[in-house]
Amino acid sequence: MLRVLLLFSAFEAALLLDTGLLFPRESSSREVKELNGLWAFRADRSPNRNQGFEKAWYKSRLAETGPVIDMPVPASYNDITQDPTLRDFIGWAWYEREVTVPARWVADESIRVVLRVGSAHYYSVVWVNGVQVTEHEGGHLPFEAEIGTLLRKEPTTPCRITIAVNNTLTLHTLPPGTIQHMNDRTRYPEGFFVQNTNFDFFNYAGIHRPVLLYTTPKAYVDDITVVTDFLDNTGLVRYHVSVQGAASPALKVTLMDQGGHCVASSSEPSGVLKVVDVNLWWPYLMHVNPGYLYSLEVRLVAADERSTYEDVYTLPVGIRTVNITNAQFLINNKPFYFHGVNKHEDADIRGKGLDWPLVVKDFNLIKWLGANSFRTSHYPYAEEILQMCDRHGIVLIDESPGVGIKDIRSFGNASLAHHLAVMDELVRRDKNHPSVVMWSVANEPAAEMPPAEYYFKTLIAHTRALDPTRPVTYITDSNYARDKGAPFVDVICVNSYFSWYHDPGHMEVISLQLNTQFEDWYGKYKKPIIQSEYGADAVAGVHNDPPVMFTEEYQKVVLQSYHNVFDQKRKKYLIGELIWNFADFMTTQGITRMVGNKKGVFTRQRQPKAAAFILKERYWRLANETGTLPLWTKYPCPL
Repeated sequence: MLRVLLLFSAFEAALLLDTGLLFPRESSSREVKELNGLWAFRADRSPNRNQGFEKAWYKSRLAETGPVIDMPVPASYNDITQDPTLRDFIGWAWYEREVTVPARWVADESIRVVLRVGSAHYYSVVWVNGVQVTEHEGGHLPFEAEIGTLLRKEPTTPCRITIAVNNTLTLHTLPPGTIQHMNDRTRYPEGFFVQNTNFDFFNYAGIHRPVLLYTTPKAYVDDITVVTDFLDNTGLVRYHVSVQGAASPALKVTLMDQGGHCVASSSEPSGVLKVVDVNLWWPYLMHVNPGYLYSLEVRLVAADERSTYEDVYTLPVGIRTVNITNAQFLINNKPFYFHGVNKHEDADIRGKGLDWPLVVKDFNLIKWLGANSFRTSHYPYAEEILQMCDRHGIVLIDESPGVGIKDIRSFGNASLAHHLAVMDELVRRDKNHPSVVMWSVANEPAAEMPPAEYYFKTLIAHTRALDPTRPVTYITDSNYARDKGAPFVDVICVNSYFSWYHDPGHMEVISLQLNTQFEDWYGKYKKPIIQSEYGADAVAGVHNDPPVMFTEEYQKVVLQSYHNVFDQKRKKYLIGELIWNFADFMTTQGITRMVGNKKGVFTRQRQPKAAAFILKERYWRLANETGTLPLWTKYPCPL
């Protein structure tokens, strides 16, 4: 009974988010039209980057305002052309696409037509046929606008969608940055400026995820919230359905297993569904049947004086629990050890654009490694990637774009208000994914600064209130003594690069310094610890014996030195290790980076370095020690 009461309590807290952002899924009542492909594109190269607004480029076809080029969506625009000024462009970039909307959508006023952008970096303004329909701040989360009424004003006119995207980062954006104007005319031309940042990845820009039109009936399912638990062999799914456009709809909620059989049902908008002989959602390599998903089908019927509306939406549901002690991370009441990777949404040519072949390749490599988890460093990833994690049992630490918060001015009230709003959007989008087991609100902030204590106390408390069912953390570095935010997290996530950024070349210090790091952190906070980053750069094909920095041999020995200490501490309070990084990735140009960051165990083209085989051997050994699988699972099945 106590656990059921706790389930209800957690569920009520989750309802603090009052609007939904369900992933667009086709059903008998909903249609989806993808707008991916080639769009017209024009960068605003005017000195103030504001000519597009001053001359209202959105009021006519973009080609009528000046020269345009083809630009693929989804993709970053930076690496598509041979123009170095576009690769490094800062300011407003304009996209346009004319779409033929099915006549039935326009003629039938009972159909809602919604335009959805999966992600555009960083600030976006959207017009349809010259009328602004929405704007959005933040480069990693979806936004949408209902446009049916607008389309019906000119039913014979093609739907012209214009999206202006600005990748400028300021002290109050996430991630933050500053614009520096160079005014010395003996050294720099008129109007010269640079974008400064404190993060180590390229500031890719553009429309990075799919753009869609989708429909719902006038009365529709706006949101679904689920919180799960189990008692013995009975699963508990506490759900709430939010409806828009109808005061008193009739609902039918059906939970189905993977065979399509009904296992529980209800006709109430909220309730608890009980599943006998439940199949729990288990992580990859922790169970012989990982990633088990039920389907929660919601059918809505509503009527007004004009017509009857029916809406159908199906949500995948994984039944599992997450808990922590002062030394363990528990999934379904069993100890879980994170042996995984950090990643970036990053690849040749497409930059941060969603690319299905790349996504599937990465998941094959993750499973080949024997990794069971990764962290969405340093921003929320595409919803499609989270859905893959749900299906394959890959555990996620879901991170906000709060990376590079180093300036004291970025801890002010304006920055905090935006950060809180971003966490609202992130939790709203990802709250139902069973793969998401922890929220990370930031990466390596300057947490020693005086304002950091209030900033992170507020941010973590807010996130915990939005979702009490998952632990909250932020990623810190090894300097525990001055960290003002760590007292408020549930799990200590520590990044350290001994013998790389500290004592470069001296691998003999790793064991001592890493042991000191762990003992200091655990001694002060008595909370479970994840080594959330560690590693060393290695240029593929560069070798030396004895090992020296940037060789594959050096990367191997650094990893092995860390692993020796991990094996001591995971018997006590260490609950995970995440290598930095899964694959090489692009960064801004600088003297410490040779065509990007080379800490990947795979190259940017996803070919293994020697370290990948070290990691593979370790992760499969850990899986066989900590999981429940027989040794024959050493060779995983392909996706």
